Amino acid sequence: MDFEFGPADDAFRADARAWLNAHVTRATTPRTWERRLGRDGWIGIGWAEAGYGNRQAGLTQQVVWAEEYARAAAPARVGHIGENLLAPTLIAHGTAEQKARFLPAIARGEELWCQGYSEPNAGSDLAAVRTMAVRDGNVYRISGQKIWTSLARDADWCFVLARTDEQSRRHHGLSFLLVPMDQPGSIDVRPIRQMTGTSEFNEVFLDGAEARAEHLVGGEGNGWGVAMGLLEFERGVSTLVQQIGFAEELGRVIRLAVESGAADDPVLRDRLVRQWAELRTMRWNALRTLGSSGGPGAPSVAKLLWGGWHQRLGELAMTVRGASAAAGPYDWSGESPYELDALQRLFLFSRADTIYGGSDEIQRNIIAERVLGLPREPR
Repeated sequence: MDFEFGPADDAFRADARAWLNAHVTRATTPRTWERRLGRDGWIGIGWAEAGYGNRQAGLTQQVVWAEEYARAAAPARVGHIGENLLAPTLIAHGTAEQKARFLPAIARGEELWCQGYSEPNAGSDLAAVRTMAVRDGNVYRISGQKIWTSLARDADWCFVLARTDEQSRRHHGLSFLLVPMDQPGSIDVRPIRQMTGTSEFNEVFLDGAEARAEHLVGGEGNGWGVAMGLLEFERGVSTLVQQIGFAEELGRVIRLAVESGAADDPVLRDRLVRQWAELRTMRWNALRTLGSSGGPGAPSVAKLLWGGWHQRLGELAMTVRGASAAAGPYDWSGESPYELDALQRLFLFSRADTIYGGSDEIQRNIIAERVLGLPREPR
């Protein structure tokens, strides 16, 4: 199943391609790129509300933009958390004042966001968060620790799920707060060095004596519903962008297999064909669920599909490389820094694909309990 694109979509594609061709080569810093996208209205094109400086685009045009963005090899986005997660959440649950305060800044590419969900003892089990938020007049004082927080070092704001009722348990008594990151001495961000040598993730420590939040979304104690609504937005057009990146990685592995002669092995050829077929299936599933609720298990099905697929691709890349996969592009024994090539990074980073964003075990529990109606797991 695929979308049918009409004349308006073709015109939109030509406009998007022309803009990207003119600007991608002039991209500088990530923040400068975000502001350039925002200046010309390319942020928030799929928002349900207009009037914030963003273009309005239907589903097919959002797909076109995702495809053209990947085709142009445009820079990785640092504003996608605010654009694709927080903004739709504010449109659905925020007040008029909150929309007016935050949506224009996101649409202009001026304010970057990170997501304060996971904690050391509450990763995939989001209902087990312990971060506390205590009301103090018109503000909340927040104390606790978040972990695996992407882009925290660069973010201006963080949306934080915290417990506002000290006596509450599980998903009761949680609230959804918007926390400014520029609070020196109150918020400590510590990068987590991974085995790839990079530090995309961070620990975030919030000092309850000083760390403050003035903005509460959805009402006190209603954070679970807001948080679950936000997770629904992680599915959709952004999934197609991810899959386009996957296709480029698969293409790199296939080319290497052909060039090295590894593709002469019929077993390896079968694995390559299977990866290609599974990726096409994921695309059709993403297109099928676009613009619909997809049911309570749809996000979990999508996560199970792509997490395992990407992990297997990393393993396949190392198989294609053979013994050379153990050697880095530079001499690690000398003064050269620890470096990996693209396929080595793919293999090592994808080891976590079945854990972050909700582990496979959690996704299967969601499908079992919410879709199949099986008994809940004892807790």
